[in-house]
Order: sequence, then C-alpha cells, then structure tokens
Amino acid sequence: MIRIGANPICWSNDDMIEIGGNISLEQCLSEAREIGLEGMEKGNKFPTTAPELKAKLAEFGLVFVSGWYSTFLLERDADAEFAAAAAELKLRRDAGAKVLVTCECTRTVHGTKSVPLSTRPVLTDAEWSVFLPRMTRFAELVKGFGLQLVYHHHMGTVVQTPTEVDRFMAGTGPAVKLLLDTGHITWGGGDAVRVAKTYADRIGHIHTKDVRSAVAAKALAEDWSFLDSVLAGVYTVPGDGSIDFVGVFKAVPNYSGWIVIEAEQDPEKANPKKYVTMGYKNLKRFLKEAGLN
Repeated sequence: MIRIGANPICWSNDDMIEIGGNISLEQCLSEAREIGLEGMEKGNKFPTTAPELKAKLAEFGLVFVSGWYSTFLLERDADAEFAAAAAELKLRRDAGAKVLVTCECTRTVHGTKSVPLSTRPVLTDAEWSVFLPRMTRFAELVKGFGLQLVYHHHMGTVVQTPTEVDRFMAGTGPAVKLLLDTGHITWGGGDAVRVAKTYADRIGHIHTKDVRSAVAAKALAEDWSFLDSVLAGVYTVPGDGSIDFVGVFKAVPNYSGWIVIEAEQDPEKANPKKYVTMGYKNLKRFLKEAGLN
C-alpha cells in the first residue's frame, strides 16, 4: 500500500529555523489535513514525546511517518551510535513509525549557509572501509529494535553523487534500505529513474521533490551553499521541475510504503499550502499513470 505524506520542512525549515519560523505547527497540520495528506514526518516544532506526538497528529487526522536521525559512524562505532540513538529510536517506534531516516553527518556542510557545497566531505577508501560495515551493523541493531533503517543520500554529505550512492549500496548489507530522494539524486548529478530501477528491491522510503534545473546549474556555477540554493528555489514540489516522476514510479512496481513530499522552499516566495497542494495532486496523477494507485 502506498500512502502520501509530507515533511514539515515544506512549511518551516529545520536547518534555518527562521525560514517559516512564523508558521505555527497548527497551521502546518491543518493545511496538511485539508490537502489530503495521511501522515507527517517530524519537524522542530513537533512534540518530543511519543504520546504527545501521536496525540497532536491525531487531532488533525494524521499519523507519524518518521524523522531524520544524524549518524556519526565515521567518529564512533555502530554500538556507540545505537546507544546514542536510544531516545530517538524509542520516540519513533512508540509514535508509530516503521522506518528510521538516517544520514551520515560527519563533517557535513548542508546546514551551514556560509559554506559552499563544493567543500563537502569526500571519503577516502580507508574511510569507506570503516563507514560501510558500521552502517550495516547499525542497521541490524535498529532492525532488532523494531525499525527499518532507510539511508538518506543528501547534498553536502558523504553520500551525495550517484557514484557514492552506488558504492554505499554495494558495500552495505540487506538490513540497509535506501531512502530515494528524487531531488537530491537529481541535483547531485544522477538520474532518479535509474536509481529507482537499480535499487527497486532495496528502496524502503521515498522523498519526492522536484528540481529547477536553471537554479541548480547556477548554484553549481557560482559555488553556492546548500541553504543559499534552497532559498533561491533549487527545489520545488513534484511536477514543477525537471524530474520524470512517472518514470520513477514505474521503476518501483512493487513499492509499498510512504511517499513523502519534502520540498523545502522559502515560504515567503512559495506559499506552502499552494505548493504542497500542487505537489499532492501531481503525485496522485503520476502514481495513477504509473499504475501504482
């Protein structure tokens, strides 16, 4: 079964909390309900205990999807990471999530507005040989706890390019699933359809956002930071950019789970309700065309 949800970053940014900082959680959730969404990922304005989180979402007829967790497996081993994650894992499981959204954030630059993406960390062969088995082990521990780890490749991090995604997938075990993010793989120089087709059986979660190609090209040419690029509109909702979403969905005919609209923009330029409504309607159409809904 496929369910459509959203990430509150469409309303309020987590990396720059002043962006959409004036938009209340109640506005976000009421608009999500009106749009027709079934669930939400976690944002900085959400309650921080599982009972409160479930209750707040239930007020608006929504359920909890999951939330981002930053790993630092280049700095500590999997068992230490699992111990550090204990409270976050319990929150997700007890609030009803089935997956843990994970991204390796050692030396990441995506959250620093003044730092260009070109300075992001690139792993050495020695670092890959440490990172990959640790991620597999961490995923196995997470699975034993009752959650499926889904790895979020992301601009500004150690797994950004399609080559890095391929190396990551080849070097991790079956306990590790991929979070396919259509916007990040496209901006990172990849083809979302190819990645979907290649890893169809290991995709455990999908984030959908579109890319404005002209903005992405300018960001690269002028060496912008991730956050400056976001504010300039590099991302938008599905169907408002260059990505072939019907092709992506046709490539994963057996996918079951959440498809999340996660299209961070400046809400002063792109009204969240207007854009998420557009993205939701487009996704419904694309899924139907692909034969998934």
